[in-house]
Amino acid sequence: MSAPLSRRPGHHNGTPIGQNGCRPLPPSSFILSGFTVTVPAQAQAPSFSVDEFRQALGTFATGVTIVTARAADGALVGLTANSFNSVSLAPPLVLWSLSRNAASMAALSTGSHYAINILAADQKHLAERFAKKDIDRFADVGFTEGTGGAPLITGAAASFECFNRSRYDEGDHVIFVGEVERCSRRAGASPLLFHGGRFYTEHPL
Repeated sequence: MSAPLSRRPGHHNGTPIGQNGCRPLPPSSFILSGFTVTVPAQAQAPSFSVDEFRQALGTFATGVTIVTARAADGALVGLTANSFNSVSLAPPLVLWSLSRNAASMAALSTGSHYAINILAADQKHLAERFAKKDIDRFADVGFTEGTGGAPLITGAAASFECFNRSRYDEGDHVIFVGEVERCSRRAGASPLLFHGGRFYTEHPL
């Protein structure tokens, strides 16, 4: 078991009190197993290229989603995303992220609701379709209207209807946190998987 972190004597709740005439360390310094550990103010420059980072991230297998919404002018918005994750059970929160340069940023950041549709293994064609540009992504796609008019894609393994609770600017993406108002799932459906830049419709052993 690792030793607990403790502040150097002379601090109380992060405030210097000058105990025994010793000069206290800054609030960012700690004693760990007899060694002074100073927490840096910021991260060091990365030691890898963007491509190396992308390839390393690709080793993490994920599910695949299509995030959908209805814009203020009534237009349908949808895109493929695999940055989905759970945040909290109570309240029910989920997150996903979107590039700052995405054409759908304005509609998704200002709308009150969106839906996150987790794709089933038999919906690989939809994942590919909603990742393309300059096409009508919703042409011949079955869906029903959810909260705020967000499309719920027919046959999805699960769907989450989310209130657009909060957004956080980080790097070249915006992190969306949604508060789930309704959810549903397709019993027995196997999820579509994404790993190493490829889709998988079966679960490799």
